[in-house]
Amino acid sequence: MKLRKNDNIFVKYPFIQQRKMKKIYILIMICAVFTTARAQDPEFSQFYAAPVYTNPAMAGTAFCGRNSAGRMSINYRNQWPSLPGTFRTFNASYDQHYDKIGGGIGLMATYDRAGAGQLTTTSVSGVYSYVLPINKYFFLRAGLQASFVQKAIDHTKLRFGDQIDPTRGFINITNEPTASNSVVFPNFGAGFLAYSERFYAGFAIHNITQPVQSFYSNNDGIVPRRYTFHSGVVIPLDNKRISQATFSPNALFMMQQNFTQLNFGFYVNKGPIVTGLWYRQTLGTFGNSDAIMVLLGFRKDRFKFGYSYDITVSKARAAAPGSHEVSATVDWCLRNRPVRFKPLRCPDF
Repeated sequence: MKLRKNDNIFVKYPFIQQRKMKKIYILIMICAVFTTARAQDPEFSQFYAAPVYTNPAMAGTAFCGRNSAGRMSINYRNQWPSLPGTFRTFNASYDQHYDKIGGGIGLMATYDRAGAGQLTTTSVSGVYSYVLPINKYFFLRAGLQASFVQKAIDHTKLRFGDQIDPTRGFINITNEPTASNSVVFPNFGAGFLAYSERFYAGFAIHNITQPVQSFYSNNDGIVPRRYTFHSGVVIPLDNKRISQATFSPNALFMMQQNFTQLNFGFYVNKGPIVTGLWYRQTLGTFGNSDAIMVLLGFRKDRFKFGYSYDITVSKARAAAPGSHEVSATVDWCLRNRPVRFKPLRCPDF
């Protein structure tokens, strides 16, 4: 829906309360950002807690001592819950290393619901990663991802300008052209990962074929490629062989068409407790500053749980002060012979 130049909805339609003007204005600005980004993919602040989602090459990187391990991860994000029609994302994945195939496999399911019109995206993915030892200290992984995606929308919950009656609100029938309720398409991604015992860096590209997701059977709804770069180091804070206290500075850079984002911060691990502090900077939105992210995590044996809160610091703070995110991971040891390479020690949150 677009407003004509001379339309003033707050004067023309008095049933809209003036005290809501500021929130509605900010909501319009936020929607404009996502329109400009042309269907920006969902994201997680705890990106290492969703390893297969962040980079397909990370499939099969869970270890138990010198043996490989199976891993299951669940992620939930509620972005801007104070707004009507909030953005909610669910992700679940399984991955495991197999020596017989020279790498790891993974399965992943993602569900995203956005906006009052309940625009939903459901995807199911299969992942394979191949590991190449360069020497006994340094390793490379390459991953491929194939997905089946369905995007759907509930047209009965959409509102357009021609439905508004000046005194009674949204009662008229719209003349907007009808569209399909859902669209289905394949999607593909790939990733690379280089790591040693204390250092890791990766690159991933999603939406390689730039599939069309339009509900109107045209090419206007292209999903742009998403590029992700991430890197970090793990610094021991004690003299033990297997350190129980570490400091891990990290950075992630993501670009999708006109939208770019930089996350940088650190994790501190002390026994079963993990804490983190991050800053997210975006370009092409309200300014460079976007959010400060605070993380608290807990691990017990093979179970990990993390909660993070994004504190909005941009101009959207008045209407959208923050976002919640929760992650949980369970891994288990596999009874097989020890693998011939070291585990990836990147953070689990």
